[in-house]
Amino acid sequence: MRADRLVATLLFLQARGRVTAAEVAAELDVSERTARRDLEALASAGIPVYSQPGRGGGWALVGGARTDLTGLTAGEIRALFLVAGPSSAGPELRTALRKLVRALPATFRTGAEAAAGAGVTDSTDWSGTAVTVGAHQLDALRGAVVDGVQVRLGYAGPGRPATERTVHPLGIASKAGIDYLVANTDRGLRTFRLGRVTSVGVTGDPVARPDGFDLATAWRSLAARMEDRMVAATVQARAERSAEPVLQGLFGGRLRVGAALVDGWVEVEVDGPSPEILAAQMAGLGARVEILEPPEARERLASLAAELATLYGTPSDRPGR
Repeated sequence: MRADRLVATLLFLQARGRVTAAEVAAELDVSERTARRDLEALASAGIPVYSQPGRGGGWALVGGARTDLTGLTAGEIRALFLVAGPSSAGPELRTALRKLVRALPATFRTGAEAAAGAGVTDSTDWSGTAVTVGAHQLDALRGAVVDGVQVRLGYAGPGRPATERTVHPLGIASKAGIDYLVANTDRGLRTFRLGRVTSVGVTGDPVARPDGFDLATAWRSLAARMEDRMVAATVQARAERSAEPVLQGLFGGRLRVGAALVDGWVEVEVDGPSPEILAAQMAGLGARVEILEPPEARERLASLAAELATLYGTPSDRPGR
C-alpha cells in the first residue's frame, strides 16, 4: 500500500509542480505526518525531490523534472476519457478520472480533458434497434470532437439518399446502443445518427463552439425535442390479447393497455410521430388490431389495404392481368 501511495504522491507532485505536506495529506487522505514521511522517502530513493522551508515553500521536483508513470500513450488516454468521460460516468469514476488528469503530463492533459467532455450516454430506449457504425468513421468523428475541427459529413436520412454537409462536431451521445453525433450547424445544434453516416472527411477548420456549451445539457435538450416529435400523435385501438407482446415489442413505453373488453380483446393507446406512421406500423398485425381513432389513421390503413390488394390479389384482380 505504501508503494502505491508513494507513486500517487509523485504523480500529484508532478501535476502540481510544488506541493505542501498538508496538500498531499488532503489529496491522499492520510495524516500530514505520513505525507511528510512519504515525501522524504521519495527524496531518499533518489527521486529529484527537494523541500524549501518558510512561507511559500513546499516540495518540488528539481528543475521541473517529470516522470510519466501512467504508462499510457496519448491515443490510449484519449480513448479512455472518450469511453468513460465525466458527462456520463458515475461519481466514483469521475473522481478517478479527475485524479488521472492531474497525474498526466501537461502535453497529454488538454486532450484528456477535451475527450472527457466529448461523450454522453443515455440509457432510455427509443426504437429498441441498435445500428452499428464503421469503426473508422466513429474514430474519425471522435478525433474531430477532441481536436475541435469541422468535418464534411455524408449522411442519409430515413428514406432519402445520402447528401454531404459541413458540421461542427461537439460530442457523441449513446442512447440504448445507438450513437448520435451532436454538432453545430448553420441551423443550430443538430443530432446525426451514426448508423446513417456514409462518410467523414476532416476539414481541419476549427469548430464554432457555442458559448458555455456542455454536452450533457445540450443532449438533454435535444433528446427532449426528439421525444416530443416521437409522441406527437396518439392512436386508440382495440387488440387481441395475443397481439399484446407484438405491440409491446413495436412500441415499448409508448404503448398503454387499457380495459379488457367482453370479446377477449383489450383497449390500447399508442403514441407516435403521426397517425399515418402509427397506422403503417400497426398494419402488419392485420385483423388482430382495429384502429378506432383518429380518422386519419383509419384512412391510411384503408389506403394501404387497397394498395396491397392491388399488388397481391388474385391475377384476375390485378390491372393488366
